[in-house]
This record gives sequence, C-alpha cells and structure tokens, in this order.
Amino acid sequence: MPAILTNVVAFVVAILVLVTIHELGHFWVARRLGIKVRRFSVGFGPPLYRWRRRADDTEYVIAALPLGGYVKMLDERDEQEAIPPADLARAFNRQPIWKRSLVVLAGPVANFVLAVLIYWGLLLAGETGVRPEVGSVEPGSVAAEAGFAPGDLVTGVEGRPVATWGSFWFALLSASLGGGDVSVDVTIADGAAAVRTLPAAELAPLDPGSGFLAAVGLERYRPSIPPVIDAVVPDEPAAEAGLQTGDRVLSIDAEPVADWDQLVAAVQARAEQRISLRVERDGVQRTLTLTPRAMTLEDGKVIGRIGAGPAVSEGLYDDIMVVVHYGPVGALQEAVRRVGDLSVMTLRILWRMLLGTASVENLSSPIGIADAAGKTASFGIEPYLEFLALLSVSLGLLNLLPIPVLDGGHLLYFAVEAVLGRPLSEELQAQGQRLGLLLILCLMTLAFYVDIARIFG
Repeated sequence: MPAILTNVVAFVVAILVLVTIHELGHFWVARRLGIKVRRFSVGFGPPLYRWRRRADDTEYVIAALPLGGYVKMLDERDEQEAIPPADLARAFNRQPIWKRSLVVLAGPVANFVLAVLIYWGLLLAGETGVRPEVGSVEPGSVAAEAGFAPGDLVTGVEGRPVATWGSFWFALLSASLGGGDVSVDVTIADGAAAVRTLPAAELAPLDPGSGFLAAVGLERYRPSIPPVIDAVVPDEPAAEAGLQTGDRVLSIDAEPVADWDQLVAAVQARAEQRISLRVERDGVQRTLTLTPRAMTLEDGKVIGRIGAGPAVSEGLYDDIMVVVHYGPVGALQEAVRRVGDLSVMTLRILWRMLLGTASVENLSSPIGIADAAGKTASFGIEPYLEFLALLSVSLGLLNLLPIPVLDGGHLLYFAVEAVLGRPLSEELQAQGQRLGLLLILCLMTLAFYVDIARIFG
C-alpha cells in the first residue's frame, strides 16, 4: 500500500475510533442520567444507514464522512419546534449543573479509559523493548558531567524501575519536567550499583521531545554491524558508483572503517564532497569514487547519503531485546500510571510552550498526526495501538482545556453559573464561543505551519 494511502487510512481509523469513543462517553452518561438523546451519529454528513430501537428513543446513524461523530441531546435552545411537555424534564438545559457537568466530563473520561484499556491489553501480552544500556555519551554533555559512561545499564529513574530504553526516555523526560534534580539508578560495567544525578538547571533548557535523550548526551547501545553493503538503491550515488551487495567497505578517503556506524558518520559528514571508497569484493580490493547527496533533516542539519543499506545478520539484536510481563492486576496498575504520567507530562510540555521554553514543534496538525498514524501502522499493530492510546490521552486533555467550544469551556460556563446562581447570557456565551473558535483556529494554523515547515524543510 502506498505510504500516503496508509497514512490516510490509519488517520481516518484513528479519528473515527477516538471521537466515537469520546461521543459514546457523552451518550452513555446522558442516557443513564435520564437525558433524552435525539441522535448518536458515527461520522458526519448525509446518513448512510439509520435505525431506532424504540419509537421515541435515540436515532442511531452511520454517516458518510468517517471523521468522528456527534451526540445530539434534547435541548430547548436548539429546537425549532416546541418540545412536548412530557419531554421537558429530559431536556439537557433543564438538568442541574452536576448532571450537565457529568455528561460533558464523560467524553474526555472515555478517552482516558480507552487509553488505559489499550495499555492494559498491550502489557498483558508482554512489552517488548530495547535493553536500557548506554552505548555512548557525548563529551561535555549533561550526561557526561553526571558521570554516565558506556555500559551503564539503567535500572530506575527517581526510584521508579525501568526495563526498556523507551521507558527510560519517558521516565527521564517526565521527571525532568518536574523542575528538580533527577536521579538515575544504574548498574555499571563491573556489576556495581551507582546513581547518576542530572541537575535541574542543566535539564530545564533542553527541549522535550523524541530527541530528549540525545540532547542529554545519551545514545543507547547498538550491536556492531559490519560495513558490508546489502541493499543498493537504484539511481543513488552508491549504485551509480558501482557498489554491489556483499561489498565490504575498508576505508573512506584512506581512513579505516571498522563498522557500519563509522561508515554512516563518514558519509554524513561529506555531503556533496567527492570521496574515495576502498572496498573488498570476492576477495579482491578495488577503489570506487562517489559524491554523497545532500539531505536536510527536520532540524535543518544537512547530511550526506549514498543510498545503501547494511547486511544485518539474523539474531543480531536478540541479546539487547527484553520482554516485560505483567499479571492482570499489575498490568492495570501500570496502565493507569502511564496514562496519568502521560497526562501530566503533556500538560507540562504545553505549559512550557506557552512560556516559550519549549518548541512549538511539539505541536501536530492533522498532517503530522496522519504521518505518525501511517508510520506506526506500517510498523505493526502494537505500535499503532500505542499511538492510539497516546492520541486518545491528547484528545481527552485537549477537550478539558477551559476554552469555549471545547468540553472544558462548557465546564467553565457551568462553574460560573454555580458561582453566580444563574447561567451566563446567551450573548456572552456566543462571544465566548467565537473567541474559543478563534483560539482553536490559531492553534491549528500554527500546528499546520509547523508540520508543513517540517515536511518541506
């Protein structure tokens, strides 16, 4: 399946599932509290299929545009015709504040529950990851000053056990956003236990994100891959120079090459520079010349590439992979903790973006979300489900922000109503809705700009 089609399908499925679950939360609580729901729609636009379970009950709809859904409750403010007196007590606007608040709150809560259930299922099945062993430490970095060394095996962050490199990244990033020094428990190369302390003053300026550990100065351990060519991309410099599958690169510009990482580093440092490769093929050494093409990364850095991949022996990575198993109760506890930690971390990053101490590149528009959805889906069902859990938490948090047009805005209106003893005037509420819509539009415009700039460099 072409990448763009994968992105579109994975994005549509993600939005359809998450928004439907969100609306299902509103629907379920409204029905349980005796509020009449006129319509529950999966998707928007013209109905493709509709049905009712009882003559005067909810109309269920499958609509043409599968990009979410909605719940329409009985509300005097929205009705064009007079509501039958028998139904007035079931109108949303006539409910006490606590009932209306529970209905509004149920949508975001449903997203958090979905995330917990996804994590719970994944943890029950066993969590696979890379062993949290330090492979290299950037000289002069925060990690180097804290005493990290190659071979350190991370066992915990702030007393919380970690078992994979991914959980180490998450725990360290989450702890660093708390504003204090962060202690990291490690087992050093000789088997002794040690503690590395990363000072808050050094962590605070670092931008949170997927590159956080690299900014700290840490790279995970990777098994040495020999500098042997496997795949050669047609019409790229490697193919044009005559490199073939099975060639072992011995040197670049007379500098010996010991492994694939060294080969990559040498090529990346020589963008648009003519280089000489000494290779061995079928026991015979020969010299080839080529010019790596320049490629601009998302951060603006320009590197060289030649269009060749390494020959990786089967089972090379088996020794660094770990599988963590949980029982039903332990998996549920860990799932709840992850959703809680992810929520707190997301809010802290958002706060730092508002203060200008975190990059707006942490924002994503539908373009970025679709790209992430497609990539995770191409990696397999587990990464895609993890992406759904992350997106579900983000959707829940977004809707709780106190911005009119969002669920959090409605809760803000209800809080004001509780204090004043009466609801705000319809004019004030309408002005708030317009302001909220403008804020959301500005936020989405910024997110689109970030994603487009990332794509086009």
